[in-house]
Amino acid sequence: MDLPATAIIAERLVKARPSQQTGGIKRHCRGKCGELCSPKGVVLSYARDNIAQRKELDKAMSTKPSKKNKSVGRRDFLKSAAVAGAGLIILPSGVLSGANAPSNKLNIAMIGTWGRGEAHFGALKSENVVALCDVNEDHLAFGAQHFPKAQKYVDWRKCLDQKGLDAVVCCTTDFTHAFVANWALNRGLHIYCEKPLANTVEEARVVRANYLKNKKKLATQVGTQRHEIENFNRVRELVQDGAIGELQAVFAWGDRKIPRPGYLPAQGEPPKTLHYDLWLGPVAADHPYNPGYFSGGPGANCLSWNMYWDFGSGQIGDMGSHTMDLAWNAIDAGLPTSAEGTGEKFNPDVTPVELTMKFEHPANDWRKAITVSWYQGGAMPNSPGGMIDLRRIGHGVMFKGSKGHLVADFDSRVLIPWGGGADMTYYKPRTKDKVIPAMGNFQQEWIKACKGNLKTSCDFDYSGKMIEQMLLGLVAYRVGEKIQYDGQAGKVTNNAKANDLLKREYRQGWTLNG
Repeated sequence: MDLPATAIIAERLVKARPSQQTGGIKRHCRGKCGELCSPKGVVLSYARDNIAQRKELDKAMSTKPSKKNKSVGRRDFLKSAAVAGAGLIILPSGVLSGANAPSNKLNIAMIGTWGRGEAHFGALKSENVVALCDVNEDHLAFGAQHFPKAQKYVDWRKCLDQKGLDAVVCCTTDFTHAFVANWALNRGLHIYCEKPLANTVEEARVVRANYLKNKKKLATQVGTQRHEIENFNRVRELVQDGAIGELQAVFAWGDRKIPRPGYLPAQGEPPKTLHYDLWLGPVAADHPYNPGYFSGGPGANCLSWNMYWDFGSGQIGDMGSHTMDLAWNAIDAGLPTSAEGTGEKFNPDVTPVELTMKFEHPANDWRKAITVSWYQGGAMPNSPGGMIDLRRIGHGVMFKGSKGHLVADFDSRVLIPWGGGADMTYYKPRTKDKVIPAMGNFQQEWIKACKGNLKTSCDFDYSGKMIEQMLLGLVAYRVGEKIQYDGQAGKVTNNAKANDLLKREYRQGWTLNG
């Protein structure tokens, strides 16, 4: 059997047959097959023509036991093996995986098996979905039709403790995203989490910090799947290559309006198949059941509850996550130094429909300081000229530069030069070999990252900072004044009430850091 030209280090779940003992490590097939066997049947394969790699593996395999320890530890062995195999990834289940080992399948737990969960079925067919969880047993049965061998749970906390997991796909309610994500990271599991990543500033910071501690071991992705559209790359190129001159300000908006007067009153009893108490999860208030919270169709039921403060952040976390991503991808921003928000009168039950938020961002290595603004529910930025009607774009972004504007939605873009010097001679388009390549399928990028280099486009650092900014804007709206923010410390420095609103209380028995 011909081996690939690049090294493969993969675990095959077979038992090593009895053979020569060397330093406490079983080995066989030292001849033509090019394979070595370690304890527990770990088979190491390498290219025949990679002499340096073979020497490293031989050295690892022939290590003599010390008097103190007569066997070579698995950790030391894998350490040596990693030298030989670039891109070696050790999955939490114990499988050795790599970019060149596509046959290695992830053991995945899917939490939330209806709606957004169903959108992942196709991508996950190539992996081992070994656990399913949903608070609605009807939805759980729906998922089980596609993955009949998976263990079933109604409580995601128990699901995450199933042995042998490698990764998690989280499609739960917005107000449990940070919980599932953080618990998964604590268990050493790769995780794909639907947007928004968090429901408070504190949640965003906790999850991002946990990821940064584990970024060399775990792959993460936040479900802003529109990011795979190639227009995102073209927008980034135009902005960063100077097509509008020096970047000055960024605007993003969405026109969705779902007004609600307040939390729904008690109505009826939950169906026997719905574990309503688990649906509420960490929410501190004991909101009574109402079927109106579950009246939406697949993929849209969040529009029945995400506008309530206890359950979501309204359009900030919904389409705001997608639309701001189009801007965020182009500006290489960190955390803002200030935030302000204005809109309709504050409702203690419901997030605002009409809202304008503005953030100040410091300069970075390629641009000066800029402002970033978000508009929703009818609020809009000024159009760049009489011929442009931004209201015809439901969800879009606009970049203002010293030489013009760039207006875009998810799929298209329009460059609008302006001013006497805007003759476009200052702009040099990229050569074809410098164009940002297409990322391909968004979910597959994460799956490959779990087995390879761990890099994704919307990891918990990139997306965590973006949602932290957006949620900070909601805090500014609630206190009714511009707030100054210390991003390093995660504190509002000029308003004590705003500082208190960065976090929230949870129901007794529920913890973010489980």
